[in-house]
Amino acid sequence: MRVQFLTSASLIAATAFLSTSALAQETGGTVAAQPAEGIEEIIVTAQKRAENVQDVPIAITAFGAKALEERAVGDVSSLSNIAPNVTLDATTPFSGSSSVLAAYIRGIGQNDFAANLDPGVGVYLDGIYLARTVGANLDLPDVERVEVLKGPQGTLFGRNTIGGAISIVTRAPGERFAAHGSITAGRFNRLDVKGMIEGPLANGLGASLTFSSRHRDGFQKRIPYPGVGSFVNDDDRSFRSNDYETSSREGSINEWMLRGKLRYEADRLSITLSGDYMRQNQSATPTSVLAVTPDIPGVFAPTADRALVIPGLGATALYDGASGLAPNGFNFAGLYNFCINSTTAQIAARNAAALCGSRGTPLNPDTNIGGLASANADGNPNNNRLPVDNRWVSTDPDKSFATGNSYSKMRNWGLGGIIEYDLSDDLTLKSITGYRNLNWGTGLDSDNAPIRIFELAFSLKQWQLSQEVQLIGSALSDKLNYVIGGYYFKESNQLNDFVSFDQGLLQIYGPNVLKTKNYAFFGQADYRVSELIGLTVGARYTNEDKLFNGGQADLNGFNYKLFNCPVYGEPCTTALGFPNSDQPLRYFIDEDQRKKFNNFSPKIGVQLHPTDDVMVYGSWSKGYKTGGWTTRLSNPLPEAPDFGPEKATTWEIGVKSMLFDRRLQLNAAAFTTDYTNIQLNFQQGVSPTIQNAGDARIKGFEIEAIARISSAFLVNTSLGYTDAYFTRVEPSALVTPTVYQAGVAVGGVLPKTPKVKVNVSPRYEVDLGDLGSLVLLADYTRVSSVWNDTERTYLIRRPKSDILNVSVTYRSDEGGWDLSLGGTNILDQRRLQSGGAQISGAGVIFGNFNRPAEWYARIGFRF
Repeated sequence: MRVQFLTSASLIAATAFLSTSALAQETGGTVAAQPAEGIEEIIVTAQKRAENVQDVPIAITAFGAKALEERAVGDVSSLSNIAPNVTLDATTPFSGSSSVLAAYIRGIGQNDFAANLDPGVGVYLDGIYLARTVGANLDLPDVERVEVLKGPQGTLFGRNTIGGAISIVTRAPGERFAAHGSITAGRFNRLDVKGMIEGPLANGLGASLTFSSRHRDGFQKRIPYPGVGSFVNDDDRSFRSNDYETSSREGSINEWMLRGKLRYEADRLSITLSGDYMRQNQSATPTSVLAVTPDIPGVFAPTADRALVIPGLGATALYDGASGLAPNGFNFAGLYNFCINSTTAQIAARNAAALCGSRGTPLNPDTNIGGLASANADGNPNNNRLPVDNRWVSTDPDKSFATGNSYSKMRNWGLGGIIEYDLSDDLTLKSITGYRNLNWGTGLDSDNAPIRIFELAFSLKQWQLSQEVQLIGSALSDKLNYVIGGYYFKESNQLNDFVSFDQGLLQIYGPNVLKTKNYAFFGQADYRVSELIGLTVGARYTNEDKLFNGGQADLNGFNYKLFNCPVYGEPCTTALGFPNSDQPLRYFIDEDQRKKFNNFSPKIGVQLHPTDDVMVYGSWSKGYKTGGWTTRLSNPLPEAPDFGPEKATTWEIGVKSMLFDRRLQLNAAAFTTDYTNIQLNFQQGVSPTIQNAGDARIKGFEIEAIARISSAFLVNTSLGYTDAYFTRVEPSALVTPTVYQAGVAVGGVLPKTPKVKVNVSPRYEVDLGDLGSLVLLADYTRVSSVWNDTERTYLIRRPKSDILNVSVTYRSDEGGWDLSLGGTNILDQRRLQSGGAQISGAGVIFGNFNRPAEWYARIGFRF
C-alpha cells in the first residue's frame, strides 16, 4: 500500500473515528425523531420494507436529499467520489454521451453502452429496473434518497445485480401545499433551474410536479487546424450516420425533465402513479488523442497465402502486406498513409489498387466516393491530403482540432404504478408496474483531427415493460419478517452502429435487434431467534429468453478489395466466407439467434445483536448475469459469436454500530468474492468484442463513519479497499504485454477498480441567531490509479487523483431561502474517465477527461 494512502487513512481515523455502512447524512433522508445533537436515522427499503439502515445486514451507502445538494451531487455518477468501493463514470469508451453510466461496485460492473451487454450493477428508479446503461446516469432533482447496495443483490433485486444495486427513491407528494426550487449559475455559462410543487387535491389524494433544466457550455473548444484549407477532405455526409451535427464546444450539458406523481391513500390502500419525461440535446463528450499508431502491424499483416482461388474467376491477387514500405503489415491508419503517399507503381506493386481506389461499393451508391491513391505523390498540390501522424496527439485536454459530428440526443420517458394493500395488520400485497421508452443517438469525432481517422455514431431505440408483485409480512410477534414475490420483464432494442475508419477504408454499418423476456420468483425470510441471534434465508429463481439478429456490414466492401475480388456477390461472397449471398456485405448470418438461461441464486445470513446499538452480521450470497452475443464483427462468420453467463459468490462479514449516545455511527464490512466467467470487452483488431475472460478473486473492505463532534460539527468519512485480480484467464483472452499495454494474464487486476478510495467530508454549521445559519462544507476524495480498459493500456490508465469540492451556504432564520457559493474539483485535477485503444485498427489511442475546476452560485427557496 502506498504510504500516502496509509497517511490519509490514519488522518481519517484520528479526526473522524472512521467509518459507517450508510453515509446517512444528518441533513437528509427519511428520518425518525432523534435526541438533540445525535445522528439522525435514515430509513431505507433495501429489503423491500422500511427499516433503519443500521438494522439492515447489508453494506449500504445511503444519501438523503439535502446531503446530495450540499455535496454538489447533480446526477448518479457524482456519487462516485463519496461512496467507497464504487466507481461511477458518466460515459463509456466511444459512447460520446454523458447519459451513459459505467457503474462498478467492488470490481464488478459494465463499461459499455451496447444493448447486447447487460449492466453488472442494477439501477432502480422508484423500484423499477432500468435495463440499459444508456439513460442510467439520471438527474436527481426531486430525490428523497439514494441507496447504494454492495455485493450481489439477486435475491430481492434480481437480474444483473451481480455487483450491487443503486436504488433511487423520488419524493412522494406531501399532505400540505408546499413548493421549493433553486437556480444555479456557474462557470461555462451554467444555468440550472429546478422546482417542485406538491399538495392535496382531495381527501386522501395528493399530487406533485417536478421540473428540472440543466445547461452548461462544453469545456473542450474546437479550434481550426492551421493550414487545413490547403488540403482536400471528404464531406461528412459522404459517410453514413444516424445524424449530422457538429459543435464548437464539446462536453456540454443541455437537458430538461418533468416528473409528475399522484398518490391516493385510504385505510388499507395506497396507490402511487408517476410519469417522467426527459429530453437531452447536447454536444458529445470531449475526446483527446493520447497516441497515434499508424506504424503498428494490423489487420493486413504478412501472410503465406498470396492468392485466393475463386470458382469462375481463378486466382485473385491478395494485397501484399509483406513487401515494400511496411514489411510488418499495416493497420488502417498505415494503409491510409500508404495510399495517399505512394505512387501508382508502388500501389500496383502491393496489389493495393482496389484498397486505395474508390471507397464504397455499387451496392451503396450513397457511400461510394473517390479514391485515395497517390493523393500526395502525383505532383498536384491541390489534392493533397493530411496524413495520420503525431500532429494529432492532443497537447491540451480543453482544445481539439476535430471537425466531425458532436452530439448526444436522448428522449427518455416512463410510467410507473405502485399499489399497496394491507390484507391484515401483518400482511401487505404490493404491485410495482413500470414501462419505459428510450430513444438515443450520439455522434463523436474521437481523433482530434479535421480528417476522419476514427469517427462514430450510434442510435438506440428501446422499450421495456416490468411487473413485480410482492407479499410482505411479519409473524410470531414480529420475530419473523418475510417477502415473497414474482417478477416479469420484457424488453426490445434496436441498436445501430455507424463507424468510419481512416477516411472510410472501413465503414461499419451495424443494425441489430435484441429482445429479452424474463420471469423470476423470489423470497426472503428474516427470523429473530433470540435477542442475540437473527437468521436470514433467501433465494431467487430466474428464467430468461434472449433473441438477437445482427446485421453488421462494411459499406466499403473491404474484404472484397483486400482479395481483389471484384464481384459483390457470388462467387466471391461464398469464397470470402460471407454467410448471405443476397446481402454480400453482411458479416452476420441472417437468422434469429436464441438463448435460454436459468439460475438459482441463494442467500444465507446470520446476525448477532450484542446490544441494541450494535449488530454483527455475516452472509453468503450468489449473483448472476446472463450471457448473449457480440454485435461487433469486422470479418464474416458462419454463426454469431456468443458469450456465457457470469457468476459471483460472495462471503461478507460486517458490523453496524451507533455509539457514544448516538454521536458516532461506525460501520464496517469485509468481503471476498469468487467471480467466474467474467464478461469483458477486448479489442480484437478493429472491433471491441465481449467474451468470457476467465475467473477472478475480489477481496477487500470498507469502513464508513459519521462523527458528531459537537452540535455544530459533523464529519463523514469512508475508506474503501479492493483487490481484484485474475486467477484464471481463458487462452483466447490472454493479451501479451507490449510497449502500449500491460496485457491480460493471471494476477492482472480488473478494470475500473481502484485499490483504495478515501473520503473525508467535514461539515460545520455556525448559528447566527435571528440572522439564520452558515454551513461550511468540504468534500475531499483520494483515489488510487485505475485501469480504464481490459488490456491495461498505459496511456489511458487513470492516475491517482485528489478531488476537492467546497461550499458555503447561508440559510435564513425561518428556512425560507438559502444561498450557496461553491467549487467543484477546485484542485483542477484532470483525469481520464474512459478511453479506448484502436492500436491495430484506426491507429489512435484516445481518452475522455473529466471536467476542470468550476465555481457555482445557488439560490434556493421553499414555502
